[in-house]
Amino acid sequence: MIDCVILGGGPAGLTASIYLSRYNIQNKVIAKGFGMVSETPDVENYPGFKSISGLELIQKFTDQAQHFGAEVLYEEVEKISKLEKSFKVKTNMAEHEAKTIVLAMGTHKRELNVSGEKEFKGKGVSYCATCDGAFFKEKSVGVVGGGNSALTVALTLSSFKNKVHLLVRSDFTGDKILIDRVNKDENIIIHKDVVVSEVYGEEMMQGVVLQHRKKDETEKLELDGLFVEVGLIPNTNFVKDFVELNDMGLIVVNEALRTSVPGVFAAGDVTTGSNNMWQIITAAAEGAIAANSVNEYLSRL
Repeated sequence: MIDCVILGGGPAGLTASIYLSRYNIQNKVIAKGFGMVSETPDVENYPGFKSISGLELIQKFTDQAQHFGAEVLYEEVEKISKLEKSFKVKTNMAEHEAKTIVLAMGTHKRELNVSGEKEFKGKGVSYCATCDGAFFKEKSVGVVGGGNSALTVALTLSSFKNKVHLLVRSDFTGDKILIDRVNKDENIIIHKDVVVSEVYGEEMMQGVVLQHRKKDETEKLELDGLFVEVGLIPNTNFVKDFVELNDMGLIVVNEALRTSVPGVFAAGDVTTGSNNMWQIITAAAEGAIAANSVNEYLSRL
């Protein structure tokens, strides 16, 4: 049995690991992958880096955590159980026992839930511009969303000399610096007050049906690809009967990032903390706070 198991290999989980190791608390990180950060093409708002790819940044986090002694395991968590004086984490590969747990599982992309979306997933419909953007070089693509993620993806796809149709439900909600870049980009065509009601095609997707929100009209828009950036869903399904969640599926925490279960802490985008900013820097901050709370908890045992 070790002192702490951290579930999640994103900024929150890895920062928690770094701080726990500095407290000389034995810990291991269990992660399904590198998290959503790894899919971000360019990170420009994390201190210390004018610009860095999300994958490179999270690899630096991982290297630092391992440097200080953390064991990083890429396994999929299936169940958490409370024992008399510890916790058991069952994954698809093993069982792990620890005195404490930090939940930092991050989020996944929200889907449109429209006709044809699932049928053409991987056949034109994508949720990762970093993974798939290069396949659509010099083609016509759509990006759904108006937040920072959608704006960043539109700019990234434009760099491949694509004609990019940015499909916005109402108005932009992202940072002004990104909005200004999008407005100045000649490769980006902005469609506001529209929603995608259908994805159509044959063997591959060929386009989408747009519903205009302010007038009772639909139109077909021919596209080679569609990138969906309409929000995030917390990865909390396997803890819904273990800790308290709010109606959005976020883990309820106090200012010390304690959950409803003593000995279990949470950090990052899965929590109700940090005003739901969904930023790398706030996730990392919560990881540090959670580690401090773990240290205080173990000191009292």
